[in-house]
Amino acid sequence: MTRLLEGQLRQSQKMDAIGQLAGGVAHDFNNMLTAIMGYAELLLAEPALTEDQREDVSQIRAAGERAASLTQQLLAFSRHQVRQPRVVRISEVVTNLLPMLRRILGEHIEIAASEDERDPPVFGDVTQLEQIVLNLAINAGDAMAGGGVLTLRTGHADLDEAFAGSHFDVVPGTYSTLEVIDTGAGMDETTRARIFEPFFTTKPLGRGTGLGLSTVYGIVKQMRGTIWVYSEPGAGSTFRLYFPRHVEAAATAGEGTGTPQQVAGGHETVLVVEDEAPVRAFVARVLEHYGYQVLSTANPAEALRTAGQNAHISIVVTDIRMPGGTGPDLVAALRRRDPALRALFMSGYSDIAVLAANGDPDDRHFLAKPFSAADLAAKVRGALDEPA
Repeated sequence: MTRLLEGQLRQSQKMDAIGQLAGGVAHDFNNMLTAIMGYAELLLAEPALTEDQREDVSQIRAAGERAASLTQQLLAFSRHQVRQPRVVRISEVVTNLLPMLRRILGEHIEIAASEDERDPPVFGDVTQLEQIVLNLAINAGDAMAGGGVLTLRTGHADLDEAFAGSHFDVVPGTYSTLEVIDTGAGMDETTRARIFEPFFTTKPLGRGTGLGLSTVYGIVKQMRGTIWVYSEPGAGSTFRLYFPRHVEAAATAGEGTGTPQQVAGGHETVLVVEDEAPVRAFVARVLEHYGYQVLSTANPAEALRTAGQNAHISIVVTDIRMPGGTGPDLVAALRRRDPALRALFMSGYSDIAVLAANGDPDDRHFLAKPFSAADLAAKVRGALDEPA
């Protein structure tokens, strides 16, 4: 038993280390994509572009959007993806996806779905839960190229101290369960040990990104759940997922409101703090376009000096993680001088948890990279117009 737990611990530590690396890579790419997609957006707004030029820039922006989709998968694996959770039942997610799954997988694969009426509610992002089901189903379909049966089974499980004692990182309690079972080729032990690593794949070159199962792993862990895989060559595979039951049914999450098509500008003074020069220049250019007076700085120390020389700053737009300090610490220091100062935080991670730890859990004050000019302008205007 001790050797089994030691192996599980080593695997968990390896996945955590890979997750930190993946999250850092995604963060850096999100900074670059903010500039690439942002400047493409500004170019598309130029009336002097020819149709050919407009098409070229549109292709640049579309490529940026595809790249942003990949970084979101990396962030999901590293547990830094932005979430909009609410109370939901896993069985509802599966039922709603069945028509799509039948179209995607084709007639050569039979889908059998069963639901346990005692399936408890969980607190999760519906889009992420759909990602889990789709990725696992598509992976199973690839393992049954010649046809087979895919079984989707939802239910519940009461995991006791004995189970937790033999499974690393499991807390005793009631869980909602999802089983995805295929009759495909199965996996050997070496493959099973690596299936959740980003970019690992057994598929032929050009098929898939190797991010499907790593995305599943990250989302499950972000929800404080666990996932176990049972497979042998020639005997198919079973993915068994456990999601902790939601016990506070009254808890709710903010619903996304979308970005308005027409965004109001203003004439207030905005202090921008961003260490990445291309992102800083893009943010400043957008805000100046919307009529704001912009003071651009590259780090917290420079921002404090600039704020000391300008008494009429209305809002600070700052990155959360920077060399020399954090955005929340900077805002706290600035608010000691001006308690009425508004703030908007930017990050290539999902850093809402950082804001919550600093007493600002509202995602209305958070802007995830990459973002559009309209997203930025709407967030700034919204923060400035909030009641004091």
